[in-house]
Amino acid sequence: MSVSPRPSATTAIDSILFRDAFGTPRMRGVFSDHALIGRYVEVEVALAKAEARCGVIPADAAAEIAARCSAEALDLDLLREETDIVGYPILPLVHQLVKQCGDAGRYVHWGATTQDIMDTAVVLQVREGLKIVAEDVAELRAILADLARKHRDTPMAGRTHLQQALPVTFGYKAAIWLAMFDRHAERLEQLKPRVLVGQFAGAAGTLASLGTKGLEVQEALCAELGLDVPASTWHVARDGLAETLNLLALITGSLGKIALDVMIMASTEFAELYEPFVTGRGASSTMPQKRNPISSELMLAASKAVRQHAGLMLDAMVQDFERATGPWHAEWIALPESFVLTAGALNQAKFALGGLIVDDAQMRKNLGISRGLIVAEAAMMALAPHIGRQQAHDVVYAACRAVNEGGGTLAEALAREDEVTRHFDRPAIDRLTDPANYLGLAPQMVDRALERSGRVGPRLETAR
Repeated sequence: MSVSPRPSATTAIDSILFRDAFGTPRMRGVFSDHALIGRYVEVEVALAKAEARCGVIPADAAAEIAARCSAEALDLDLLREETDIVGYPILPLVHQLVKQCGDAGRYVHWGATTQDIMDTAVVLQVREGLKIVAEDVAELRAILADLARKHRDTPMAGRTHLQQALPVTFGYKAAIWLAMFDRHAERLEQLKPRVLVGQFAGAAGTLASLGTKGLEVQEALCAELGLDVPASTWHVARDGLAETLNLLALITGSLGKIALDVMIMASTEFAELYEPFVTGRGASSTMPQKRNPISSELMLAASKAVRQHAGLMLDAMVQDFERATGPWHAEWIALPESFVLTAGALNQAKFALGGLIVDDAQMRKNLGISRGLIVAEAAMMALAPHIGRQQAHDVVYAACRAVNEGGGTLAEALAREDEVTRHFDRPAIDRLTDPANYLGLAPQMVDRALERSGRVGPRLETAR
């Protein structure tokens, strides 16, 4: 068997087979090698401009650095080889930038340390990544709001412990999903001031190499890049990036919850929901009848993977002294993969939920399979004012046992109980045992969720 000499992807997010199942081209572009190297160069150029503005390096040198530094002109093979030797890419990068800039090259990377450049470049990536996530969340919220509104009054069985419990509406379920993503939208905005801050602090974080100009340069660099100024050096204080990734874990966790609901409700025995039909999607190689919920499966898988990376980031927070001896490197794995996986999962969710097929007739049919037992609580609570709660419980409990053991419906069993017929005629019993009449405040909760969601912006409107 011959082996292709070309480099080949080894992870799902870069695979020629799976990359668009687990990610999106846009997010991969943000976290690609070429984009990251371009960010390194962007930060080096911004540093030179900031230092010139503060009188630390000559203005003409900064102009030359800005004009001549080029990520496209880098020898990437040499950069890779030297990175393997050094262990970090910045020193090899600086070697090439110095050559690109001629005499001005002596001022490249002035007063900086490797982690300053790498951290700030990653923050620039995170800023762009969060923008994509926020846009996807906004689109998904619009989809969920439409589902909640459309199915506000669509009755279905509510289930606890995988057993039918009480009637709800499908709109109520969608409103619960919507409220989760409203909170995520708020978290995305609240996160930014803590995370979108620059890093420029020098070798041990004290800016000693720039004398009295250090803080001035730090502020100028952050202004150049549109980032906030950090309160203190965060070389070994990684809570901001850890919070970012844990937010991605929350988002994909919510997607996993939705996916699990959809997958179970799409099972043959439930048959209440279906992902959008596309010829061949979810097909089996041997069972022609299969229509597997592929998007939901991918969402659930992504939620599990990002959760693992969230734990890795929390572990990577435990760093030694003023510069870590290894935990930092774990971020290089966890951050880009988590952003790509999150974007992929959101993309799958927009597809699956945007075209979700809701079989309300099957929902009503399933609501009736308990033969009225799902609203035993309704009968008990209606009877309680007349004979007391406990006695009402016992009467309805006996009627439920009669249905389970002898068949028939709850209405029929109740109609045989003197304690019931003394207070309710048969039409009243039928109304009591109709699940559609015992939705509680589910529709009103949908209204409240939609109203509150409208105050959380932005949310993109979907086509009606």
